[in-house]
Amino acid sequence: MATTHLTTQILRQTPPVCGSFRRVTTTGLSSRSPLTITFKTRKEPRPKNQKFKWARKLSLVEQSSPPKPTVDVEGLATFLYDDLPHLFDDQGIDRTAYDEQVKFRDPITKHDTISGYLFNISLLKVLFRPLFQLHWVKQTGPYEITTRWTMVMKFMPLPWKPELVFTGTSIMGINPNNGKFCSHVDFWDSIENNEYFSLEGLWDVFRQLRVYKTPDLETPRYQILKRTANYEVRKYEPFIVVETIGEKLSGSNGFNAVAGYIFGKNSTTEKIPMTTPVFTQALDPELSDVSIQIVLPSEKDISSLPDPSQETVKLREVEGGVAAALKFSGKPTEDVVRGKEKALRSNLMKDGLKPRMGCMLARYNDPGRTWSFTMRNEVLIWLEEFSLD
Repeated sequence: MATTHLTTQILRQTPPVCGSFRRVTTTGLSSRSPLTITFKTRKEPRPKNQKFKWARKLSLVEQSSPPKPTVDVEGLATFLYDDLPHLFDDQGIDRTAYDEQVKFRDPITKHDTISGYLFNISLLKVLFRPLFQLHWVKQTGPYEITTRWTMVMKFMPLPWKPELVFTGTSIMGINPNNGKFCSHVDFWDSIENNEYFSLEGLWDVFRQLRVYKTPDLETPRYQILKRTANYEVRKYEPFIVVETIGEKLSGSNGFNAVAGYIFGKNSTTEKIPMTTPVFTQALDPELSDVSIQIVLPSEKDISSLPDPSQETVKLREVEGGVAAALKFSGKPTEDVVRGKEKALRSNLMKDGLKPRMGCMLARYNDPGRTWSFTMRNEVLIWLEEFSLD
């Protein structure tokens, strides 16, 4: 356990107050695909808008003239790296690291004791089966630590078990008198109004409860880095596709050829398990130079795969990288797909990101066996670089 950090934090007594809060932005340095993400902290003045006033009211100490730090904040940051990954597992977080009167706030939840805080965690475990991923932990004030995270949950009470995704930052205030966490304030990337109680936050939860039918098949592996109101940013692992020339993004020309490869039309007549989605990809600005692709199982290695029987069918390794995805339901007609691509590209550029030329359409369902309103479709655009702030 990493609780040993908590036993040597007090160098001298200070007044029993809780560290103050400010929203912190960090800027990353990244490179072209294969993409790596690194971070550096950028100092930013305290926000002046009303949005963060409620968070600052949780504190009695001003960051502008703080007392001399007396707590091993760096040690607490290391502790969080060890402790927070246990947020929703059987071990759980170490409650001794928190004040009995710890104040927790997110856009739709509020608790003022450690018991309420832990009850909220237990309730999420039962209702949502959350998967929590910690991206980074940084000291952002004399008595303040900020974390960035992704949480993916399935709402178990509903028959279709919808997936809910939240990404954001948490500002952890530290009591300088005892070195324990006395406040925890969450900010979601997907909404503007993070103040409790946020109707925008409540709507963000409800709109993720809709039905999307995703077949129980293997998909390319990816990690969700950020979810905004309009798209997800994902980091894809490398994967292998079998592909041939297509007609248009919404078309199916060429599907029988690539499907034939996995059904045995290859040099060894090997039958390969089906995956999802089926991709169509355009690499040109007019979205007219199209290929159609089926992803091969991750256990396969391109050097050991049988050769396609048809000359027009090829195997290719996709190196992975970071892509933005816009999810939608209904029949993915050409006009609909091009409209989604235009909207996604516009939002990415508005947010200061650098989308690459072209796009991909991901279709997860058999159109002949799936109600259109439950179909899961996605338009994806690869990004030149991405900074996880």
